[in-house]
Amino acid sequence: MATIKDVARTAGVSYTTVSHVLNQTRPVSADARARVLAAVESMAYVPSALARSLKSKATGSIGLIIPNNTNPYFSEVARGIEDSCYAAGYSVILCNSDDDPAKQRDYLNVLLTKRCDGLIVATLAQTDGELLRKMKVPTVLLDRAPKDMAIDLVAVDNAAGGVLAARHLLSLGRRRIACIGGPQDIAISRERIGGLRQTLLAAGVELPEAMLAYADFTSAGGYLAARSLLARFASLPSQAPDAIFCCNDLMAFGALRAAAELGVAVPEALAVVGFDDIDLAQFVHPTLTSVAQNTRRLGQLTAECLLQRIATPDRPLQRLSIAPELHVRGSTVAS
Repeated sequence: MATIKDVARTAGVSYTTVSHVLNQTRPVSADARARVLAAVESMAYVPSALARSLKSKATGSIGLIIPNNTNPYFSEVARGIEDSCYAAGYSVILCNSDDDPAKQRDYLNVLLTKRCDGLIVATLAQTDGELLRKMKVPTVLLDRAPKDMAIDLVAVDNAAGGVLAARHLLSLGRRRIACIGGPQDIAISRERIGGLRQTLLAAGVELPEAMLAYADFTSAGGYLAARSLLARFASLPSQAPDAIFCCNDLMAFGALRAAAELGVAVPEALAVVGFDDIDLAQFVHPTLTSVAQNTRRLGQLTAECLLQRIATPDRPLQRLSIAPELHVRGSTVAS
């Protein structure tokens, strides 16, 4: 790989002249400039990004840590972040934490070592938040991250999403409403369940523990949880759930499969509502009714928030919330 000294030798100039030509930091004669550019092209020379970052104190890179990009929700959010950052001249370094605190901390240290200009983190431990504050790296927390840290945050109003799901199911006359939540230690799941439960109680409908299951936000987890819920009432069909609210779309896909295998007609005998409204929700059968949070817009808003923080480090703390919408499809209303 050619170095700046190789380019200088070929062009017959000093390496500082090459640097001035490439960085446009000082006027250089037209002849010398032409020879430098010709040497750069012939040798396929690529300037060192690290060297430039040390000089400018900026790398043009953004670090993004998400739990799992095989989950379409995070893929769609990441795409919204990447599109906005790219348009602003930044590249995005994507890391998957797999909801593993140790792995997340390792990636966080890697990104800090790479001198990223800013970070977007979807999950964050309290100790890691302290590390970020000490390092003074512009950071925005996203979605699952704790809301009690003095760091910019962009999130969806998860409780409002649970309210929308409950109101829709109640309007359809459903009263035996079950719920499949995500891991119990994840706040967004508790918030979605809380919005559902409070709205049901206001209408005189309870959400008993027998109607509540937990899974891991995957289709397989939703499938097993739905089979377990439905099996509890195999001998008591009059008490079986007539609706299931799943705290994400992947678990709802699993619930649809479980219902199909058990011969439970959707939506006639069982209405199913998901959360996220990922693109695939429109292509399963029946199409999935889902609480939509506009994943691309969420990603764009998160990127914009970070870019503003990078540009103005001392601006006031931001707490941005996106209101969800309900997209009604075939899993609750027969076409």
